[in-house]
Amino acid sequence: MSQRPAPSIETSNRIWTLPNVISFIRLLGVPLFLYLLLVAEQDVAAVVVLAIGGSTDWVDGYVARRMNSVSRLGELLDPFADRLYILATLIGFTVREVVPLWFTAALLAREAVLGVALLILRRHGFGPPPVHYVGKTGTFLLLAAFPIILLGTAAPGLAWWATPVGWGLAWWALGLYWCAAVLYLIQAVRLLRADAEEAS
Repeated sequence: MSQRPAPSIETSNRIWTLPNVISFIRLLGVPLFLYLLLVAEQDVAAVVVLAIGGSTDWVDGYVARRMNSVSRLGELLDPFADRLYILATLIGFTVREVVPLWFTAALLAREAVLGVALLILRRHGFGPPPVHYVGKTGTFLLLAAFPIILLGTAAPGLAWWATPVGWGLAWWALGLYWCAAVLYLIQAVRLLRADAEEAS
């Protein structure tokens, strides 16, 4: 008996979908996290907010596919929320000296390189390269590493395991982030070369 093909998932222009609401709620956690970390200095509460924001990274995408409610806005909100959480955490951690400046610089340099590559692609009429699983894995590890690193600072009694585990995940994430950047740059160069060959 032949199997029926899986139903295709269509992308809609809807705004108020359940996955998008989840993404909006995740975004609201960013200013709350920064307030708790930098203003109130409630590190334990900041850990909780950061852990919830990071661990729900997959929820909006899963719900969108499960409910066949993928939207163009959602495709933008999901990676935007991830990047905003990472950027906000880097800023907060750097100000509080939870992470060294060189670590922040290494991650921001990667974003700057990809930003320049994206601008060049857009000038030639190309969109961003498809998301690679290496980059997604790096994002997942980074979102897991940050609350554990902060936990080691907020609860010194747990630092004996939280600090090495958190920094181990962070090192893996940083390596995967730059590996993904290299893969994206390779894709961009191939697109630009193919475009130049067609134009010649």
